[in-house]
Amino acid sequence: MSMKHKIERADIVPMETYGPERPERRRAIINYKRGRRLEVGPVAAFYFENHTTMLSQIQEMLWIEKGGEAQITDELAAYNPLIPQGQELVATMMFEIADETRRQSILSRLGGVEEMVTLEIDGQKISAVPEREEGIERTRRDGKTSSVHFLHFPFQADLIETFRKPGTRIVAAIEHKEYAHMAVLPEAMRQALAEDFD
Repeated sequence: MSMKHKIERADIVPMETYGPERPERRRAIINYKRGRRLEVGPVAAFYFENHTTMLSQIQEMLWIEKGGEAQITDELAAYNPLIPQGQELVATMMFEIADETRRQSILSRLGGVEEMVTLEIDGQKISAVPEREEGIERTRRDGKTSSVHFLHFPFQADLIETFRKPGTRIVAAIEHKEYAHMAVLPEAMRQALAEDFD
């Protein structure tokens, strides 16, 4: 069963309903997202997004910021592009470095890292396509990159079929000269992500 490709206004749970349900919803989504998080090297993690994760993100933003109807429109515009459209996977790549001095030091050396990310499916590589946000540069001219990047991995039909086969070896890699790391997707994660395709 494929996921929905777009969050509609009607999908948003009203805040008066969401509030009492929030603790249980948050527990459920944390558990759900755990199976979609892949550590790649010591400080990077990929969070594979879909309709479920993005709807949860929007609900949380609305709950925290309390911006009402105007905010709903903005959040839908911001997060709908991060929902896989049936022939792709989408990941938020985060560099998770708690110490600010260390974070600044590492990110200052990772310019262009968003252009150097791949998924390898049974030996065939797919290069990530960074989400282009109007007016936002993820890597600055001085070479410092952002701690958060949004990446699309476009698939051909034959690779989707390969991805779906039990036991297929899938490797996520960051191939930057200052941060070269890779990680193999666990089988349970491969199964979960296979549901993101049509």
